[in-house]
Amino acid sequence: MSEDQPDPTDQPDSPDQLPHTEQLPYLELLARGAAGEAYDRPVLLARAEGAGPEALAELERAKRLALRVRAELEGRRRREAELSALFETAHDLAGLRDLDAVLRAIVQRARSLLGTEVAYLSLNDPAAGDTYMRVTEGSVSARFQQLRLGMGEGLGGLVAQTARPYVTESYFDDERFRHTRAIDSGVRDEGLVAILGVPLMLGSQVIGVLFAADRRARVFEREQIALLGSFAAHAAVAIDTANLLAETRTALAELERANEIIRAHSGVIERASDVHDRLTELVLRGGGVQDVAAALAEVLGGTVEFTEGPLPAAHGDGHAVRHGDDWVAAVSAGGEVFGALVVHGHPDLDPVDRRTLERAAMVTSLLLLARRSAGEAEQRVRGELLDDLLDAPDRDRRLLEERAARLRTDFDVPHAVLAARIDRPAPGSVERDGADRQRLWSAASHLAATRHGLASARDGGTVLLLPLGPDDTAADLARQVARHLGGALREPVTVGASSPVDEPAARPGAIAAAYAEARRCLEALRLLGRSGEGAAAQDLGFLGLLLADTRDISGFVTRTIGQVIAYDRRRGTDLVRTLDAYFASGMSPARTKDALHVHVNTVAQRLERIACLLGPDWQSPARVLEVQLALRLHSMSAAVTHGNGHHGNGHHGNGHHGNGHH
Repeated sequence: MSEDQPDPTDQPDSPDQLPHTEQLPYLELLARGAAGEAYDRPVLLARAEGAGPEALAELERAKRLALRVRAELEGRRRREAELSALFETAHDLAGLRDLDAVLRAIVQRARSLLGTEVAYLSLNDPAAGDTYMRVTEGSVSARFQQLRLGMGEGLGGLVAQTARPYVTESYFDDERFRHTRAIDSGVRDEGLVAILGVPLMLGSQVIGVLFAADRRARVFEREQIALLGSFAAHAAVAIDTANLLAETRTALAELERANEIIRAHSGVIERASDVHDRLTELVLRGGGVQDVAAALAEVLGGTVEFTEGPLPAAHGDGHAVRHGDDWVAAVSAGGEVFGALVVHGHPDLDPVDRRTLERAAMVTSLLLLARRSAGEAEQRVRGELLDDLLDAPDRDRRLLEERAARLRTDFDVPHAVLAARIDRPAPGSVERDGADRQRLWSAASHLAATRHGLASARDGGTVLLLPLGPDDTAADLARQVARHLGGALREPVTVGASSPVDEPAARPGAIAAAYAEARRCLEALRLLGRSGEGAAAQDLGFLGLLLADTRDISGFVTRTIGQVIAYDRRRGTDLVRTLDAYFASGMSPARTKDALHVHVNTVAQRLERIACLLGPDWQSPARVLEVQLALRLHSMSAAVTHGNGHHGNGHHGNGHHGNGHH
């Protein structure tokens, strides 16, 4: 080549100076984003086809230009990805809701853009004086994820201490860091070799470190260090924003709590004033218990009910207690429980409303006491009327009925006389016994007034004359009164009842006899160890037969063996006769079968049937005595009915022995 001819290699590497044919293969490679090694292929093909030096030189220049363009495009794509990631991070920060989620996103993007195997972020702990792992991405070692680095220890400790980025191509060969066994063990477990760490800064304060790391030797470029620093700045902003939000939320919560306290106190004052005004008005205009309940319901915004008698959940001290979804406050005075105020369906009653309920219960007890004071005169009148029925049987019937009508007592319906007494294991002092009698009389008088009956203190206890409902028995009434008085006084009260008395005003003498029967029943209950119960003579078996003035023999027989008699009557069987023979034979089935001239299996079958009718305990000593007495009374009754002259052995003219055919 002469000096006058230009050297092709001195031509500028500009695509517009290359022949079109040499540019095409590389343009196609650039267009499809081919890998770097693909750019050697056109030169190799041209050389294989025998291209001349000039053509090969042109292709080499075209390749260099294409690779330069490819590198520029890749750089631009990388910068676009970095800018996009930074933009997305900024967007996450703008809508910051969960700090951990934002930090995880930053670590994930840093790992992706730097192309590292692991990325992680640590935060300083001023209280402990070290730094700890907060977020990791790509980590597989539990020990590494729980590492804590002292200030100046390891690469991260050095970054946290100096507030400068540090990078190492081979961590274990780098002597710039203070290696510790714990840190080196964690790094070794994770298998890390090349590590880059940049500080998280808030002003001049380092709050943590952001890392990118590989499990092989690697050189981190300046652009990558700058990129990781940008992510660290975003992370620092995220942490600062979260801290500010947390402080703001705390301040707002404190303000809200202060406002709630102010509102609560204001509500307390308003409700207390409202309740005071309403209850005062009720007392002044002579309102009743239901008026208190209605006013309380309006104030509390629920359903309020006054329930007579004690409730299991109510405390006698008047404090409101929760019972399921209800709140209960006892209405009591002087140890006596009148009932309870119940707020229904209001499980979350606050302390203010509880105090309101307790105050209403106290006002209710005062109203009841006031009403009791006004009613004591009426109670004395009731007691005087009952005393006259007991002690002065010659009083004029018309005057007795007029006095009863004024007390809303109807003497045209059957009544029962009941004797009631407080029972304790040991007697108390004279003063205490007197107070007990007064409390019992007061509670009994209140009960008598509510049931349109009469009550009077007598013989160390109380006597009541109460009407019987259409479906009530004297025994049922005795049990009800024992439960009511025992609950009201919170002590066992034993109650004995007489047989029903018809038209008490027409038969005043019958009242005294019924009271004597009720007292005998009361004493029998105490002797039987059944203190605190209520019963009539019919509940006490043959003992009741002896105690009762009516001597209800037929009723005793029916209650004791009536089912066996009815079975014989329906089926034509000989169960009554078998029972009589069984007892006559000393309760021996073998001797019974001889007396009846039947097989022993027949006796066994009949006894099984009797057990089904009378119950499995019919042969217990107490039951046997009652059954034998009932059999004897039944046989005597049958003999008298038939008039055949037999002496109660149950033998009838037809040869049957007490089979119930009358």
